[in-house]
Amino acid sequence: MADPSGFLKHPHRQDRPSRPVPVRIMDFNEVYERQENSAVQTQAGRCMDCGVAFCHTGCPLGNLIPEWNDLVWSDRWEEASQRLHMTNNFPEFTGRVCPAPCETSCVLGINQQPVTIKQSEVSIADEALAQGHVKPVLAQRLTGKTVAVVGSGPAGLAAAQQLTRAGHTVAVYERDDRLGGLLRYGIPDFKMEKHLVDFRIDQMQAEGTRFYTCTEIGADITWQALRDSYDVVVLATGAMVPRDLQAPGRGLEGVHYAMEYLVESNRALAGDDVPDQIHAEGKHVLILGGGDTGADCIGTAHRHGATSVTTLAIGKVLPQERAEHEPWPMDPRILELTSADEEGGERRYLASTVGFLGDENGRVRALRVAETQYNPDGSRTPKPGTETELRADLVLLALGFTGPEQQTLVEQVGVGFDAGGSIERTEDYQSTAEGVFVVGDAGRGASLVVWAIAEGRSAAKEVDEYLEGSSRLPAAVTPGDRAISL
Repeated sequence: MADPSGFLKHPHRQDRPSRPVPVRIMDFNEVYERQENSAVQTQAGRCMDCGVAFCHTGCPLGNLIPEWNDLVWSDRWEEASQRLHMTNNFPEFTGRVCPAPCETSCVLGINQQPVTIKQSEVSIADEALAQGHVKPVLAQRLTGKTVAVVGSGPAGLAAAQQLTRAGHTVAVYERDDRLGGLLRYGIPDFKMEKHLVDFRIDQMQAEGTRFYTCTEIGADITWQALRDSYDVVVLATGAMVPRDLQAPGRGLEGVHYAMEYLVESNRALAGDDVPDQIHAEGKHVLILGGGDTGADCIGTAHRHGATSVTTLAIGKVLPQERAEHEPWPMDPRILELTSADEEGGERRYLASTVGFLGDENGRVRALRVAETQYNPDGSRTPKPGTETELRADLVLLALGFTGPEQQTLVEQVGVGFDAGGSIERTEDYQSTAEGVFVVGDAGRGASLVVWAIAEGRSAAKEVDEYLEGSSRLPAAVTPGDRAISL
């Protein structure tokens, strides 16, 4: 354990410092600053000898949190990095974008502020990168077996890295022009700068993983041709079909899916020429949906110079404290404001969209909304007599995702889909097609980066066992796992 009395000497948590709002909205650099190692060590020293470390169960990866907190407190940063990488391929990703369910299950959180676990994680990862402690891990032997991974998001990268290290010849196919999937084009740089993705790609190439960009499986290469060329195919295509909102005026110019907006912004920031880029400069922006994607749109719109930014949520505002039916160590549904919320804008709750209103040129000018009414049958409908208009020059739909694209997978692979739109799979991540495995959002539904990495690691173990008869790779989760519940 760390300092036996650390939680008594330092009862309050000290979070990672952020750049001042007026400064950070002028660029797309990361919001948070690097914290002094001594401050991180003090916070890591608050980790208790709690007997049963519930933070393990809160973390989908099963990170050995008390162990690397102890190593940080003891100023043994390289060992802390080694312990962290035992369970997490990409801690610099999760340390930035994970909502930290480990912290809501921290034992100290029963009657104090929980340990700054996420802060320790990102600090360990950044220190390891800065000191050159993260190096390629080469396979001890080659198996002669081949694996194709379709999709280079966090699930695909984790699966590919584990399988390469197990000695298989792995090729990753990505239809975009750059690697990283959601990490590259879905997450703004102010949350995670892309040099971190580039570092991991370079590491994986040095380990032997092969990458092919601008290659769409099902079009440039048929799924059958891919299946014939490799012993196993791993589907890590994500769940990128956005949920639409069918309301009058949906086809007006200026109404876009949130991911369209974010992808174009990330491409422009990367130096690409983006003709007719969706841009928020000088516009009144309305964002429908209050999740992470919506928050990313808030921060991006501020940096674009939007005149106003308003987020509309159809439901009620969440409580700021745990509800009685969500006791520790459950992951509670509470109001969590992001760094983007700190930068300005307005949030409205119980707002149901009635329709989009346009001008004479066919461009959106306003949104008609009404108060959300909760009905006895559990449904939600606009409450009659409460309609108002909100000015809007740009409307972004951040309503989640319905699953992976289905057409070519059905026609060329023959995989099945469940009622939720995800690809059907068994407990060992196999689809209904022989030798085709499914990992990440494609089989789980839209979820967190930490779950994607956890599934990538676990699916790699199942693929290795399928090819070799047994496996020494570690497993993190099974497809049926969910956040901790009682």
